[in-house]
Amino acid sequence: MVNKITSLYLDTSIFGGYYDEIFMQETRLLFEKIKAGKYIVFISGTVVEELEDAPENVKNLLKDIKYQSIEVTSECEALADEYLKEKVVGKTSRDDCIHIATATNN
Repeated sequence: MVNKITSLYLDTSIFGGYYDEIFMQETRLLFEKIKAGKYIVFISGTVVEELEDAPENVKNLLKDIKYQSIEVTSECEALADEYLKEKVVGKTSRDDCIHIATATNN
């Protein structure tokens, strides 16, 4: 039997969920699995930028895991703009669409 490792793109809300009572249990379980090497984690520069304004305990979560950075390309930005234009993801921010487009393109 071959062990498959799943790749995950984490957006900023995942880090905030670690301390949110509603999402805490599931998020902490996810982080345990990430630390155990069960997932390959990817984040974008958008996540890093958004975490700059986060509380220290949330920022420190990024230091506790291994991850690979992926670039937000012009193709990601164009796809995000299309998502907004076509209202694919409903009422949301451009940064949310950047996260979705970056994960989709990678």
